[in-house]
This record gives sequence, structure tokens and C-alpha cells, in this order.
Amino acid sequence: MNLNQIHNVFFIGIGGIGMSALARYFHSIGKNVSGYDKTATSLTDDLIVAGMNIHFEDSIGLIPSDYFVENTLVVITPAIPVTHSQWNYFIERDFTIKKRAEVLGIITKDTFCFAVAGTHGKTTTSSILGHIMYESGADATSFLGGIVENYNTNLIGNGKSITVVEADEFDRSFLHLHPDMACVTSMDADHLDIYGDSTSIEASFVEFANKIQDKSKLFIPNSLPLSGTTIGINEKADFQALNVRIENSAYVFDIKTPTDYISGVKFKLPGKHNLMNALMAFSMANSYGISKEKIVKSLASFAGIKRRFSYQIQLENLIYIDDYAHHPTEIEAVHNAVRELYPNKKVMAVFQPHLYSRTRDFIDGFAKSLEVFDEIILLDIYPARELPIEGVTSSWLLSKIINSNKKIVQKDELLQALVMSDATVYVTIGAGDIGELVDPIKKALYEKTF
Repeated sequence: MNLNQIHNVFFIGIGGIGMSALARYFHSIGKNVSGYDKTATSLTDDLIVAGMNIHFEDSIGLIPSDYFVENTLVVITPAIPVTHSQWNYFIERDFTIKKRAEVLGIITKDTFCFAVAGTHGKTTTSSILGHIMYESGADATSFLGGIVENYNTNLIGNGKSITVVEADEFDRSFLHLHPDMACVTSMDADHLDIYGDSTSIEASFVEFANKIQDKSKLFIPNSLPLSGTTIGINEKADFQALNVRIENSAYVFDIKTPTDYISGVKFKLPGKHNLMNALMAFSMANSYGISKEKIVKSLASFAGIKRRFSYQIQLENLIYIDDYAHHPTEIEAVHNAVRELYPNKKVMAVFQPHLYSRTRDFIDGFAKSLEVFDEIILLDIYPARELPIEGVTSSWLLSKIINSNKKIVQKDELLQALVMSDATVYVTIGAGDIGELVDPIKKALYEKTF
């Protein structure tokens, strides 16, 4: 498919974080961009402000009339149900229809492509790498799965020769990519509704890793059963972070590379998992040939990603952090980071489970990762693309949590529950629509305190 011959791009599921990055890209290169999503969000609001035509009803009549031509590309998200009328309209008329990952593969095929994979850490790592590329003046475009605070967007740069992409394992999407350099941050079981078991997801990651023939251009933590350039914190590896300490709420550390030693590197994002993400991005950029001085400067200026340990309130007597964590390993990482920063403060976690299948598959892991917080509030499960599964509820998860200071509340009761708590640190966690509650929560906590 020749993208130069495409005039119109219609997105079904345009409000998704990955889809919206593609929408921004096509809009930036002069294509007409329109799309559907089932709900309006801050993301779709931003796309509309940028000049894209978006509607929220599955109606064929809402598709712009000038899109009913051959040079229209239709991009779909795997989350769209097969009954979707607009999708079926385009199928029946033999329009060119591609999944998001297929389109990314086409865009990146003729570039030097950095692909960042992993069940955890890929958004942060790819965002740091994209920031490094932009700050260093590289001719790069970065397609990201989060809104980077430095730029307030999930699309950084407009370069032609280099692409940085988040390689998503969902639906085996990352197998459509053509990476020249890649990393795998982690290979924990997830998306078992797609893969069935952990063996299948590991096999998919191995297939992705095998796209890199030169294993020196595949970057991995020491713990993964893959061959490549290794990274580690205070352990033997090709790239090592050493002498790690916290100064003024930021990490300061040294980096030992195969050929160099760099002292006094600074990075603001809390949590050892984020330190690993920063080291991974450093290793890839350094191996590509970006100067160590430019990389170190970029790491120090990286401001983070919205909904990734994102500070909403940061005062002496009131802390509010919002995070996208939706897997037990990610929740555990959030807890560890909070305890490292605030060891003697009472911490309340508000968690919205994402997907019935994921809640079912990791129920015990969710319970263990949540029960270590001082106080736990659960919201109902966010279904996303799924129908309910009998017996899989937040009440079931609550019953598994060994901590007496726990309860379920409805979304319209949440603000009152937060106001009644005597916690000092509040953390909202989840990949559903809990992110839309951040501003009201922030306002309620401010009013409670002041």
C-alpha cells in the first residue's frame, strides 16, 4: 500500500492512545483525518481542537461523504466488535482496511526503526527514547502509548529517517513491525484472553526478538531468557546503573557501558522500574550513536508521562499520584516506589480493575499487590471490549484481599470516600476511565486539605 496515494484516513476507535498517535501523524502530513469512538475523552477533545472530525455514534450517516472514495484508508483497533456497522460498511465495499499495527509497520518499514516491547515499561521506555531523539536533534518521529508531559502529546517530532514505536504485544501486533533495534523490557503473562497461557505469550516475544538478527541490537534485562545486550542495576550486565541514590526526590547514578563510565546521571521518575526504563533508553540511544552528553541531558529533563506515576498534588502534607497500572506486577512497582519515597506516610490506593478476563486470570496477584497499601478502595471492573464473566466482580477481588481497611464504592461515591480518609498519600490506579476522575479528585482533596 502506497500511503502517498491515500487522501483520507478514517479511524474506528480513534480515541485509543495508540490510534490517536497515528491520527496525529496523518493529520500532520496533510491527510484528511476523521473517526469514530464510543465515548468522548480528553484525548478526543484534543484531536477535535487540532482539526479532526470525530463522532461518537456508530452511524454510517456520520462518515463524511468525501470519504466514500477509493483513496480512503480505514484503520481499526482490535477492540472494535465485529458487529460495528461502520466497519462492516467499509468491509462490504472492499475499502483498504488495516489494523493500527499494520499501518505502523508500513510507516516504519523504510526508516531506522526502534521498537520497544514488553508487558510492562514499554510506554515509559519508548517515551524516554523519543525524548532523547528529539532533544538530540535526530531526524525522528516517535509513536507513543502515552501523553509525554514535555510535549503534551503522544507523537513527538516529524522526522523522516528514524522512528521510535511502542511495540504492543496485544493481538500479536508487534509482529507487523520491522525493527532495526529493539528491546524487550519484560515478558510477564498478560492478555491471556488472546494468548491462552504464559508459554504462548513468551513464544510471541521470542518471535518478535528474532526479528533482530544482530543480537547486539536487542536490549534486555538480565532476567529474560533471550540473547542480547543486557542491562542491570547494581548487577553484572553490558550496561549497568551503579551507585544509585536519591537526591532531591530524583535518582542520581552512574552508568558503566562496554566502553565508558559516566558519573552523576540524573533522572526524576521514581521507582526502580523507571530507572530500568531510563537505562534501557540510554543503552539503545548510546549504541545507535547519540552522544552521551546529549542523552544525559535528556534524561535529566524528562518530565514523565501522564498517568505513569503522575503527580497531581505534591505537597508536604498531601500527595496525589495517578498511574495507569493494570497488572499485578505494575501495581507492585507503584507500591514500591511510593514506599521508597514516603516510607512513614499512610497510603490509600483506589483501583479500577481493567477487563473481566484479566481480573479472573490474575485475581490472586491483584489481591496480593493491593493488600500492602494501608487503605484500599475498589471500583467496579471496567469492561472495555468485554462482556461480563459470571462471578468475576470487584466483590470477588475484595474478598481475596487480606486487609481489613478495604471497601468497594461506586464512582459517584468516590470523592466522598476520599474526603473521609485520613491518608496523606493517595494513588489512583487503573487503565479504564478512572483517568477521567483525576481532576475532580484533585479538586476534592485540595478542598478537604485547605
